[in-house]
Amino acid sequence: MSFQRWGHTVEGAWADENKLESRSGVYVIWCKSGDNWKVLDVGESHDVKNRVLTHDRKSCWKKNCSGVIYYSAIYTPNLQQEGRKKVEQAIRAAEKPPCGEQ
Repeated sequence: MSFQRWGHTVEGAWADENKLESRSGVYVIWCKSGDNWKVLDVGESHDVKNRVLTHDRKSCWKKNCSGVIYYSAIYTPNLQQEGRKKVEQAIRAAEKPPCGEQ
């Protein structure tokens, strides 16, 4: 499943972080509470799945979500780290997630 947001195709969102792929991209961590969705965190990695599975901010996600945590990704095979960071920063600016560097 995919959808358009922030000018990109977002893959997900899944309640199972193992559905993410081991590809380069930008991950977005969501909280769904009732019908409301909010972005908890966003980041970039050359391996989205591994980064999320071993993430050091998982406790922040849990602390800021009273619903279900979901995982999604914008896969960016044609972008290096600098390009992924620009996508991450644009999403952070738009969503102002409670976890991660502002």
